[in-house]
Amino acid sequence: MSSVVQPCARCGARWAVQGRPLHWCPRCRGVLLSPGPVDAPAERRNYRWVARPPGKHPADTRQTRRPRPAPETPRYREMPRWGLRDAPPRPAAVVRGRFAALLERRDRLLVATAIVFALAALAEFVRYGILLYNRTRLVSPVGLILSDIAVYVTAVLSLLLALAAALALVAWLVDARRTAYARAGSREPRTRAALWGGCLIPVVNLVYPGVYLSELVARRGGDLRVVRAVRIWWGAWVLNGVLVAAALLWRSAGSLQAQADGVVFTAYTDLAAAAVAVLSLWVVRLIEGRDLRGRIRLEKRWLAAVSTSAPVIEPVHPVAESDGRAPDAPVGKNDGSEPAVDAETEHEEVMAK
Repeated sequence: MSSVVQPCARCGARWAVQGRPLHWCPRCRGVLLSPGPVDAPAERRNYRWVARPPGKHPADTRQTRRPRPAPETPRYREMPRWGLRDAPPRPAAVVRGRFAALLERRDRLLVATAIVFALAALAEFVRYGILLYNRTRLVSPVGLILSDIAVYVTAVLSLLLALAAALALVAWLVDARRTAYARAGSREPRTRAALWGGCLIPVVNLVYPGVYLSELVARRGGDLRVVRAVRIWWGAWVLNGVLVAAALLWRSAGSLQAQADGVVFTAYTDLAAAAVAVLSLWVVRLIEGRDLRGRIRLEKRWLAAVSTSAPVIEPVHPVAESDGRAPDAPVGKNDGSEPAVDAETEHEEVMAK
């Protein structure tokens, strides 16, 4: 009997080697290990026995795999629509800063600014109507006092709201630029002082806010619609600044007619300021991916239209006559055996087919 055996890795039986080693166990069809002496010690074997619970696979001690975290379940604030590339919106980071309270009320401040500037323009138009009325008649002192109160109150309140809205917009611009550059993996190239100074210093703030907004839009992808909106706002902003400077100079006129015309010009300036406030709200919401009413703006996806391989309506083909005439014979010719058919009747028959 041979002293060299092959143990079975499945059932543990030992089979004597009688010539060439076997590969499979004759009993359980398990894998046979390499031949070895019957009483060989463990250090002389080319295999070793490992005890483990049933159903457990041997762990690889050379590599330690860390458990992967479970992927986050996508959450949507609204019903998902066509397309699989829309990432779920992330909750906005809580802004902590000196102007956090103004930033939270940014949209309401812009709406209130537009409304108060419109009321200020209305008060200026009423004042101009009183001036026209005073050319031929005396004005009631009560009506004049009420007109003065309306003009001064709306003027002061509109300036205060405009200042608060401007601070909120600059705070939003600084935070939006920092977030956009951080997502792109770069650092904000402009300092906070440069951003605030370029937006608040008179005359300088006619140029730099448009530059800062253009850089922000370019960093966020350069949507053509948003770029066009920024350019429209920029032009309206410069025009409003020119109107404000002209209205201040017009107030210093000496003649009564020039002062009356200055009242009308101030009313138009207030209307322009109200329009700039509305445009500012529009641009901010477009950059944030919303429309003027605050609804989420859905992107349009265009698909290539492919024409059908077969026509939907089968065209009409001429049918061969039963008297042996060729199929390609012209339709409508009379050889004397059939009654004549006019062209209009024939056209109606073809259309009916």
